[in-house]
Amino acid sequence: MTTTVRATWVQPEDLVGHELRQAAQDGRDARDIERRWYEAGGSPAPERAGASEHPAPPGLRAVAGRLLDELALLESPLADNEPTALDAIRAACPRWPLPRTAPSGVDRERLHAAWLGRAAGCLLGKPVEKLPLEGIRALARATGNWPLATWFTARGLPPELAATYPWNRRSAATSLAENIDGMPEDDDLNHPLLTLLLLRRHGRSFTTADLARLWLDELPAGRTFTAERIAYRNLLDGIEPPDTASYRNPFREWIGAQIRADVHGWTHPGDPGAAAEQAHRDAVLTHTGNGVYGAMFTAAALAEAAGGEADAHGCLAAGLRVVPPRSRFARAVRDGVEAARAQDDFDAVVDRLHAAYGHYHWVHVLPNAALLAAALTHADGDFSGSVCRAVSGGWDTDSNGATAGSLAGLLAGRPEALPDRWTAPLKNRLATSVPGFDSVGFDTLAELTHRLTHQEALCP
Repeated sequence: MTTTVRATWVQPEDLVGHELRQAAQDGRDARDIERRWYEAGGSPAPERAGASEHPAPPGLRAVAGRLLDELALLESPLADNEPTALDAIRAACPRWPLPRTAPSGVDRERLHAAWLGRAAGCLLGKPVEKLPLEGIRALARATGNWPLATWFTARGLPPELAATYPWNRRSAATSLAENIDGMPEDDDLNHPLLTLLLLRRHGRSFTTADLARLWLDELPAGRTFTAERIAYRNLLDGIEPPDTASYRNPFREWIGAQIRADVHGWTHPGDPGAAAEQAHRDAVLTHTGNGVYGAMFTAAALAEAAGGEADAHGCLAAGLRVVPPRSRFARAVRDGVEAARAQDDFDAVVDRLHAAYGHYHWVHVLPNAALLAAALTHADGDFSGSVCRAVSGGWDTDSNGATAGSLAGLLAGRPEALPDRWTAPLKNRLATSVPGFDSVGFDTLAELTHRLTHQEALCP
């Protein structure tokens, strides 16, 4: 018996459906290419899985490669409003934040709360990642946890409901209330650790190429997903940044760059513009357009929070100042804020956003940006309210919970301000495959991050 080992997320036949969907969303007319794809036996983009693990039919891979190259030549009518180059982004932002002139710092306790908040929010979302919104609501309601207020649990769950909406199989063993024993590995935590390594080795003057080399040295390929895996493959094929972000990469506007932005924001307290510029150099390894804006927005919002003088609403406003105002990302954030202000019932807020953004893939940055902005606005910066709203709204639950927890943790200011039910199960221990960090404590990570706010690099 022959066993086939097939890398997913990178094969041309896995990517055409996603690129066709991206084309429709950014206004490119790909109807002829779409027709030829389906006539050749191609499949649409899967909604809840990365790609098939089965080999492509004979000849389909070659067809897919040709069609991907044709799709890349189609110009988007939205391109002028959604540039990727930093100079063009800055030129499109009339309210770009002024450089910080007075020294600003962030203390270790605030950073400790940010790390804990990111971990707790991520862990809360892990068991329901990939589940539809109705499944998240049903599972929580069945265990008396709606509106969502604490960890998900399988205790007391009716078997038929568990069969209808199975937990994320890779996460439930470590992320349900009865199973939590420290923070398990997750890419939403791996990437902030890699950013620490990047800044320790190269300081704030790092280049996108420096990040690429770091990934090849320290990041296992199997720990990359969607746009990150595509960029990794491109690097191995000899493609250099920033082309790594655009070549046969239909995930270039998904959420991956955003989950890498926290440390850029934490280490620029009170300086959202500088944080956004640093996040841009990171993001363009893997993303373009709105995917880059997700990282810049998050870094700027967190930098504002790290400065210690803003509330959640001020942080969101700071994030918007580094995003082209006519972009779909800026519109999504504004939609999230407006929806949250219009409704007392957060379920109604979520329903409104799903009606408006449900046609996007659940990992695309735009629906998640709208939901994150809505959660932070509706919770008014409260930690539990922020992470629970972010996760209860569905889509990329662990990533949204992580970012909401990071910002709300900064606003809380110290670990003791976070409810014990969120921090005690973490046991001050993080599992990771990033070299040198496995089982590291969040207090140690706070200390390492704090040092980076005061010096360019800790080692040559």
